[in-house]
Amino acid sequence: MLTDRYGLALSTASTTARDAYVEGCDLLLSANVGAEDAFRTAIAADPRFALAHAALARGLQLRGHIPTARQAMEAGNALLPGLPAREASHMAFYALVLAGQGDAAVAAAKVHLATWPRDAMVLSPCTSVFGLIGFSGRAGREREQVELLDGLATHYGDDWWFNTQHAFALLESGQLAAAHPRIESAMAQMPRNAHGAHIRAHLYYEDGEQAAALAFLKDWMKPYPRAGQLHCHISWHIALCELEAGDAAEAFRVYAEDVAPGGSWGPAINTLTDAVSFLWRAELAGHPRDPARWRALHDFSRRMFPRGGIAFADTHAALADAVEGDGDALEARLRELETMRQEGRLPSGPVVPGLARAFAAFLRNDFRAAIAAIEPVLADHERIGGSRAQRDLVEFTLMKAYLADGRLDALRDMLAARHRGPAAVPVAGLPGHH
Repeated sequence: MLTDRYGLALSTASTTARDAYVEGCDLLLSANVGAEDAFRTAIAADPRFALAHAALARGLQLRGHIPTARQAMEAGNALLPGLPAREASHMAFYALVLAGQGDAAVAAAKVHLATWPRDAMVLSPCTSVFGLIGFSGRAGREREQVELLDGLATHYGDDWWFNTQHAFALLESGQLAAAHPRIESAMAQMPRNAHGAHIRAHLYYEDGEQAAALAFLKDWMKPYPRAGQLHCHISWHIALCELEAGDAAEAFRVYAEDVAPGGSWGPAINTLTDAVSFLWRAELAGHPRDPARWRALHDFSRRMFPRGGIAFADTHAALADAVEGDGDALEARLRELETMRQEGRLPSGPVVPGLARAFAAFLRNDFRAAIAAIEPVLADHERIGGSRAQRDLVEFTLMKAYLADGRLDALRDMLAARHRGPAAVPVAGLPGHH
C-alpha cells in the first residue's frame, strides 16, 4: 500500500497520484508555489483520490479562491463512500474547515490526531497565528497551540515542517530559547521553507536583531516568487527593518511594490493588515502621512472586507476608517460587531470594538479617550489574532497616546514591562527612538 511522507496509508493505487500528492503537500506546508498544480496532477492520475481533492481545496482557500475551493471540496466529498477510516475523518475535518466552522474543525482535528497524530495535513490548519486556533478569538489561544504541539512532538521527531510550526508557537508564548534550535533544524533540512524564513524573521524581531533580520530576509527573498503565499508578509518584515535602519525611502519602496494593494500578490487579509500596519507604524515612528496611500488602502478595505467578523481584519479596517475620517463606515462596523457580540457570534468579545473606538479617539487627538479604550482590552489583545510582532501596533499606539497625554509614569511602566522586540521602540519622542 502506498503511503504519504508521514507513513500514513493512502487509498490511491497510482504512484503518480501519490508522488504528486506528497509533492503538493510539501509545497503547501512550506508556502511555496505549485501546490495546486501538483494536486491537480494527482487528481488527473486518480480522480477518485479524495485526499487530493481536499488538499486542492485547502490550497485554493489559502489563496482566497473560495468558490473554486468549495467546488474542489464537493468533488472530494462525493468520494466518501468506502473510504478508510482515517481518510473519511480527514475529509470530515476539511468539510468543516471549508464551511468556516473553525471551532468544530479544531475539535474534530484533536479527535482525529489522537488516533492519527502524524496526519500533518489535518494538524497544519490548526497551527500558526493565522490558523484555526490562532484566529479563534479565544483567550489563551497561544497557550492552547503550544499545548497541542507539545503533545504531538514525540510523533514527529526532527521533521522540518513540525519543527517550523512548533517553533512559532513557542516563540509566540515567549519561549525563545526553545524556539531557536527548532527553526535552525527546520531551515537546515528545508532551506526554501517560506514558513521557516518567516518564523526566523520573528525570532530576529523578538531578539531585537534588525540588521541580521534584514540581511537574512533580503537574501532569502531573492528567488521567492511574488506569487508565493508569504511574499507580501515577509516583505512587510523587510519594510519594517528598513524603517528601523533609518532608510525610509527603501521601506516605502518595498511597501509600494510588495505590500500595498496593487503591489502585493498576497491573500487579501495579508494585504490589508500588513499595509495598514506598516503605514500606521511609520506614522508612529514620526514619518509624515501620505493621504493618497491611506485613501487607496481604505478603498481596498471597504471593497474586500465590507462586513465584520474576522477580528484581525476588523481591527485594521477600523484603523483605516479612522485615519480616512470615515466615521459612518466605522460606526456601521461597530454596530455590526456589537450585534454579533450580543448574539454570541464574536469570539474575540469586546477587544476589537474597544480598539476601534481607541483608534477613532486617537485620530481626533482625544488621547485620554484612546487610553481609556485600549487599557481595558490590552491584556487580551491576543484574541484579535496575529503575532506578537503584529500586535505591537496596539502597544505602540498606547505608548504614543501616553506620551501625547503626558502620562509619562504609565509610559515608563509599560516600557519596563514590555516583552522583547525592536532594540529601539519605534515611537517618535520615546527615549532611544531613532
